Amino acid sequence: MTKQLNCLLIDDEPPALRLLSNFVQRMSFLKITAQLHNPIEALEMIEKGGIDVLFLDIQMPNLTGIQLAKIVKQKVQIIFMTAYPQFALESYDVNAIDYLLKPFEFERFYEAVLKLKVSPENFSDNSKGDVDYLFVKTGGKNNFERISHNDICYVEASRNYIIIYLKDRRIVTHSTLKLMESYLPNDQFIKVHKSYIVSLTHIERTDSQTIFINGKELPIGNTHRISFFDRINQRKL
Repeated sequence: MTKQLNCLLIDDEPPALRLLSNFVQRMSFLKITAQLHNPIEALEMIEKGGIDVLFLDIQMPNLTGIQLAKIVKQKVQIIFMTAYPQFALESYDVNAIDYLLKPFEFERFYEAVLKLKVSPENFSDNSKGDVDYLFVKTGGKNNFERISHNDICYVEASRNYIIIYLKDRRIVTHSTLKLMESYLPNDQFIKVHKSYIVSLTHIERTDSQTIFINGKELPIGNTHRISFFDRINQRKL
């Protein structure tokens, strides 16, 4: 069973801490060890060990997030959260994984946590494969739908949007194909064209120019043809 990353959440504003907690709980590879308002208390907990990731506000009394990060930066991975963009440069001086500018939505949080480093003994080489779903924004500010990787047949880029084709319907969301590719496990999905990512699981047949999938015909781009057929040949009889 995959070990989760132990997370410490630190923010002196209760509403911000509640929202962060909600986001973290949606990620199967993250586990909340504690939620704290006091950075001094957090320092004591980190020094005891067992914390992998620190979600850290910057503007706090007694000890700022930057000061705390400078003390513990060799012990944990740090994702900063703040309403003040002027602290961005300082956050990278302490090798922060990412910098979330408040107020941030789940999509931006999700992008940040995918950058977390994981150790081989805890996760497979492809850590995305340990999470078999993703959340897709489908409407208003906090409207998300959970989509299983196994239900995705292919994804199409369309200007500033992507279209996710499931077996019986499609979902349109504001995003990029590059970002979507980073969320999907590369042992199951492959980019076959500048505008398409396909699920190897759902391919019905193929010829030298075309992929037939879920009743549709998708082109194979010239720059992706070799890598695509290399993957096909790995699974042929």
